[in-house]
Amino acid sequence: MALVAAVALAFNFLLGYGIPGVVAALVLSLGLAFFSYFNSDKVALRISRARPADGPEFARFHNLVEGLCIAGGLPKPRLYVVDDPAPNAFATGRNPKHAALAVTTGLLERMNRVELEGVVAHELSHIKNYDMLVSTVAVVAVGAVVLLSDIGLRMTLFGGGRRSGNDNGGGGGNGITALIGLFALSFIVLAPLFATLMNRAVSRRREFLADASGVQLTRYPPGLVSALEKLRDDPTVVRTAGRATAQLWIESPLDREEGHKGSRLNRMFDTHPPLAERIRVLKEM
Repeated sequence: MALVAAVALAFNFLLGYGIPGVVAALVLSLGLAFFSYFNSDKVALRISRARPADGPEFARFHNLVEGLCIAGGLPKPRLYVVDDPAPNAFATGRNPKHAALAVTTGLLERMNRVELEGVVAHELSHIKNYDMLVSTVAVVAVGAVVLLSDIGLRMTLFGGGRRSGNDNGGGGGNGITALIGLFALSFIVLAPLFATLMNRAVSRRREFLADASGVQLTRYPPGLVSALEKLRDDPTVVRTAGRATAQLWIESPLDREEGHKGSRLNRMFDTHPPLAERIRVLKEM
């Protein structure tokens, strides 16, 4: 949120709209945040084409979730299924009382009971730790920064903004103003990169936390370890997933051939820590 405020100030300096400009930019960001807070679960489920897990074929799924919710002191989330052969799962919602848990048909087919229990416990831990709220705020902050940066750059480069018309009087003050303006413009250009890196770092840390909390819930680390090993060895990807929802899933649902070859720079942009690293940490528990 501090980054959003800094971008709003830089945006305002370049365009010269004064206090009303800052207020309008922050109101826009808060409006996006409130919309996402109350509608993030609906949007994520719709994007993923999830359907309610109704019917006798999902009885094992319901029973397993109910048992873990009782053990963890959580209300049972709404359960959904995504018709996709790739094994994966995600949780969404603003708090434990308004949460949803979705799994792919591929996950239900390929995981045995202890592996499925490990995956479900991981997702329930996201709900219990309010990770969905953290992720929503992070995603909205990135969106607000990108939006403000894009508008500021377009108006500065093509319209000039008010400030360019107000600084034609000469004098030493104009040199300082121009220097500050150059800094503000550079900051606006780089701000989306900073916001994306911050968002990815938050997401990776929450995955490690959910792994640990999930094992604490099941008291059986080998279950989640085995599930992650199956996810690591499976080459399929979720067809309905995209970059907007990638950080919600238990592992990145994006194409594994998209360039994440393990370099430190590439891993900074990943939404998830490497599965091999997560497996190693769990085996040490």
